[in-house]
Amino acid sequence: MEQVLFRHNHPDRMVSLEEYRLEGGFEAWAKAVRAMSPDEVQQAVIDSGLRGRGGAGFPTGKKWSFVPRDLPGPRYLICNCDEMEPGTYKDRVLLEKNPYLLVEGMALAAYALQVNHAFIFIRRGYEQAAHNLRQAIDEARRAGLLGSNILAGGFSLELDLHQSAGRYICGEETALMNALEGLRANPRAKPPFPAIKGLWGQPTVVNNVETLANIPAIIERGPAWWKGLAAIPEAAGTKLFCISGHVQKTECIELPLGITLGEIIDGPCGGMRPGSSFKACIPGGASTPYFTSDHWQVAMDFDAVAKAGSRLGTGGIVVFDQNTCMVGATLNLIRFFARESCGWCTPCREGLPFVQHILERIEDGLGRPEDIDILREHVQRLNYAFCALAPGAMGPVEGLLRLFGDELDEHIAKGKCPFKGSRSH
Repeated sequence: MEQVLFRHNHPDRMVSLEEYRLEGGFEAWAKAVRAMSPDEVQQAVIDSGLRGRGGAGFPTGKKWSFVPRDLPGPRYLICNCDEMEPGTYKDRVLLEKNPYLLVEGMALAAYALQVNHAFIFIRRGYEQAAHNLRQAIDEARRAGLLGSNILAGGFSLELDLHQSAGRYICGEETALMNALEGLRANPRAKPPFPAIKGLWGQPTVVNNVETLANIPAIIERGPAWWKGLAAIPEAAGTKLFCISGHVQKTECIELPLGITLGEIIDGPCGGMRPGSSFKACIPGGASTPYFTSDHWQVAMDFDAVAKAGSRLGTGGIVVFDQNTCMVGATLNLIRFFARESCGWCTPCREGLPFVQHILERIEDGLGRPEDIDILREHVQRLNYAFCALAPGAMGPVEGLLRLFGDELDEHIAKGKCPFKGSRSH
């Protein structure tokens, strides 16, 4: 398979600017500035079928098209690198290996949107990635690839890096903008949407690291070529999958979008660990409902995964073997989400700790039959939260109720967790 995001990578170090340019780096940027209009760059991204790689999967070019060109004042581009969802680490791997790809992708996006000041919002714990980005931005500026009158094409761009204090809610784009403005990281009411009124009240686009890093290849080789990299006609491009859990090989892998779940686990992951058999997995990060062996042949693409009852999300696949208690696994995830709630709205602030309490009670052998109905009710009620944090947090709970109701019943009937003493570590 042809690599797009990892084609410049070295196994043990970050690529240098010289190496990146010798292998075609910044050629797409030069092509755009010298020979393409902003509208042509945007149309290429639309034609490619690129969808956001940060979780929602919204078409990138369509998102850009919502930004009005006639409003006065500046417009902004923000790269979201607040990668805090359990099971997801693709953006960190990409930036530790090749930060220049993001710099070039952001430059192309800024040109398409006619943005002259862009920001990278990165979580505090990503110190190596932040160090690499600062180096890449400084080198690009010295090389005339950022700054004023870039490549004598008349376009100017300043790119700033912001290390956040770090909370999961900062991954929600309007909370991210509040944090960048120095305010409390709460989500904002929509509408108005960020494309109309975002950072400092100006039109703003927020894209994920992986999303932006795909743009140089689209401009360099063309949208049809990039789209054709997928494993199925309905998908487009490649995807970074973060594999963790009870498989032989855990790492971040670039694969064609639309490859099946079974092909990922039996292929680059090397199958399950010795003595383990596949029981379930989280297919797209901690906020997605579970898959089981019944989903082995599901194509790992946005629409196919949604049709199968989950979400592709960030592509963070966490694999569980036969000794995993799915009640305990779900409880572990809910503890994270309950802790990371910003507390802005009642369903999230009060609902998630209550769901945690119910799951703790069941896991400790004190569950009651009516607890199942309480959990089902919360799956429905928490959809009315202010932002997507609480509905996303209930994804694993919904999957637990739908796919592993027998385990919940067994916990309650036996008055204990039946997996204690046999769990994999």
